[in-house]
Amino acid sequence: MAIKFLHTPKNKQFKFTPRYYDEQKEELENRIQKIKREMGVENLEDSDKPYVPNVKGQMRGYFNKNIEQKRKSTIRLIIILIVLFAIVYFLLYF
Repeated sequence: MAIKFLHTPKNKQFKFTPRYYDEQKEELENRIQKIKREMGVENLEDSDKPYVPNVKGQMRGYFNKNIEQKRKSTIRLIIILIVLFAIVYFLLYF
């Protein structure tokens, strides 16, 4: 094995095949599908689920979850403080 000083390794090469992406065509197809679902026209592919907008319900669920997490974190903090005060009390007075 010979030790090579001042040797720089070759660059790593990879094979990349670019794909064609047409953003306008993608947006147009999404809009057409959304309009068809809103009008009730069913495709053969999406016939199992009709489109039902539920933004209001989603936001309400998000806020309820956020309030519940805050309440749980507050209760957890109170329990930790009680345990710490109990440990300090026993260490100082016993």
